[in-house]
Amino acid sequence: MKKAIKLMVSAVLAATMLVGCGSTGSDENTNGEASTESSASSSSGSDDVITMSGSTSMEKLCNTLKEEYMNKTGVEIDVQFTGSGAGIQAVTDGTVDIGNSSRALKDEEKSGGLAENIVALDGIGIIVDKANTVTDITKDDLAKIYKGEIKNWSELGGSDSAIIVIGREASSGTRGAFEEILGIEDQCQYAQEINSTGAVMAKVASTPGAVGYVSLDVIDDTVSTLKVDGVEATAENIKNGTYTVQRPFVMATKGEISEQRQPVQDFFNWLDSEEGQNIITKVGLVTTK
Repeated sequence: MKKAIKLMVSAVLAATMLVGCGSTGSDENTNGEASTESSASSSSGSDDVITMSGSTSMEKLCNTLKEEYMNKTGVEIDVQFTGSGAGIQAVTDGTVDIGNSSRALKDEEKSGGLAENIVALDGIGIIVDKANTVTDITKDDLAKIYKGEIKNWSELGGSDSAIIVIGREASSGTRGAFEEILGIEDQCQYAQEINSTGAVMAKVASTPGAVGYVSLDVIDDTVSTLKVDGVEATAENIKNGTYTVQRPFVMATKGEISEQRQPVQDFFNWLDSEEGQNIITKVGLVTTK
């Protein structure tokens, strides 16, 4: 009897050990496979995603490119609109593949290893509210407005109303390009500094006497656009150089395009193709070809 009991206990213990070992082996195998799959998925995802950040003026272009490229290739583009300065800093730091800038790169930025890839040309439109009767302005008078030397529209043949000077925030590529083109860096007397292109449009449209500057491709019929030195802000006049308030749209990379990850190189190759160039034109910008 005692012998039988001992045999039963031994059998139970052996069965328990076998189940425990089997369970442990199964858990380790499942966890190991899950961990491997998760790691592979994460690695694959990061390889396929193209990251970019920067200019708010390039929002319409970048969102259109993002949609069209993903539909064509399945490659995701993660784009953030943080301002040109922030975008340039991000690509310099290596936290994004592409830094979008709505101004030319500075010499020190280029010497720091950034490549200036100009993907399009953009006219900076000078906008006023719809009730404003002024239709043309010289570049010199425009500079005087922003420096606070001309303060009333009557001085330019318009109504007797104060000029409300609207501009972008200090880190804006549009502001940097605008002030550089007019030679008025650090001299502007802004009534209000606004941190996005759309907000500038809305503010000028709703403020009698206001003047502002925005990327040409976002201008709609809520505002009027001034000629500059008798020349309209059109794609043709930007490309032939007669409309002089213009700037490049830059997709900066850390190193040349040929040095980038393959998905980034493929994106730039597509952007340089006829299909990519047609998208640039479609959103109201001017190609460099």
